[in-house]
Amino acid sequence: MPYLVNGLKVKISIFQWQTFTNMRTLLLLALLTISNGFSQKLKVSDNQRFLVTQDESPFFWMADTAWELFHRCDREEASTYLTKRAEQGFNVIQAVALAEIDGLNTPNPYGEIPLTNNNPNTPNPRYFEHVDHIIKKADSLGMYIALLPTWGDKLFKNNWGVGPEVFTPENAKTFGEWIGTRYKNYDNIIWIIGGDRNPRDGSTDKEVWNQMAESIAKAAGGYEATLMSFHPQPKENGGSSTWFHDQPWLDFNMHQTGHCANQGTYQKIAHDYQRTPYKPVLDAEPLYEDHPNCFNAKELGHSIPEDIRRIMYWNVFAGAFGQTYGCHNVWQMYTTEREGINQPLRPWPVALDLPMAHQVKHLKHLMLSRPFLSRIPDQSMVVEQQKDNNDYVIATRDAEGSYAFIYFPKGKSVELNLSNLSANELKAWWYDPRTGNAFQSANIVRSKKVAVIPPTSGKGHDWVLVLDDPGMGFPAPGQTK
Repeated sequence: MPYLVNGLKVKISIFQWQTFTNMRTLLLLALLTISNGFSQKLKVSDNQRFLVTQDESPFFWMADTAWELFHRCDREEASTYLTKRAEQGFNVIQAVALAEIDGLNTPNPYGEIPLTNNNPNTPNPRYFEHVDHIIKKADSLGMYIALLPTWGDKLFKNNWGVGPEVFTPENAKTFGEWIGTRYKNYDNIIWIIGGDRNPRDGSTDKEVWNQMAESIAKAAGGYEATLMSFHPQPKENGGSSTWFHDQPWLDFNMHQTGHCANQGTYQKIAHDYQRTPYKPVLDAEPLYEDHPNCFNAKELGHSIPEDIRRIMYWNVFAGAFGQTYGCHNVWQMYTTEREGINQPLRPWPVALDLPMAHQVKHLKHLMLSRPFLSRIPDQSMVVEQQKDNNDYVIATRDAEGSYAFIYFPKGKSVELNLSNLSANELKAWWYDPRTGNAFQSANIVRSKKVAVIPPTSGKGHDWVLVLDDPGMGFPAPGQTK
């Protein structure tokens, strides 16, 4: 039969036509399968340090904070945002159902509010239809939603937030049952209790969060069927672990390390990494890109990429299973028509292309280019005692010694103890966190004291030294075989 191929009429047999048609059908089915998103939920790894998929593949958490996504974006805007972040390599989006910026009384773009009469016992299904749509869109792009049922000011406002304060232990349980039931069949949901509030002494706050978490878990199929954490305010040491570490619903610990550049965030990660029973840990709200440093733009300016890179590599090398990024303009979905919070610098669609939004993936690619689930922090590799400042050099390695990563925030020279690595002669690479490029250096002989000098030094000249056992045949850092 005749058929047009690239504008030319050709003849093919019935058998050829059927084969072509079958191939087209299979291709279409494959594309439809991809567009329907994940079929695997995430779970905690057997060693209790990481997240994996159901088939045990390692999962590096690379999240963005989009707290106002459900509340302020219409479906076209949400699609633009999610598509861009997926292209940039993000795999988790942190967003809130009952949003922070007057999320109960200011309607979404379709005129809907989330609760009838601000009553958690009577959610508005029409509002949540929009939430459903965005979660499904994220799934179609291969992304998980870290879903906060509510922001913390709906429990108490503290010195900021507009509330209103609507939650009690009783209606927190009812709302948890409702929202857990609604999303129990969504495999790309990660549950996050809390929302920028720490439980107050002498209050029912812990009971509210426990009731909400327990009812969600029960409604969504039990502890084994849910993945859950708690999003706190900044705290000196433990974050979620301070109040909920031993709760059966808490699968991994979260920190908010805050919005100041000059602080040793690795200390907070190390604190929870050392707690027992072991639970994975990460920083779910670090310094945002374009954020006023310590909320003081006049004296300290806004954040810059090197500060954000340093925090991210510190956290992961200290033992975190991933890292959250955030942009100050994006979390609030700022536009020039809206009143900005804490001096945003540009509209959110423009801010999607800020430098760190493109550089975060280099951290993910580096970590996944070597065995991930056997990685441990090992600061004993750095011989000199490090001062807690922005020069702090930090090390992590494979438990069996097949590789090591050492991060140099400002390229200063140090002495390393390589005795825990497996090979007598190590293949050395320098990995650039700004570009994701790597180049091979001279091999290094294993020793208890080896002087190392990075390629360049100074502010903004951060590097990762990668040391490999040559017999393992690892690809270049940041690459997969």
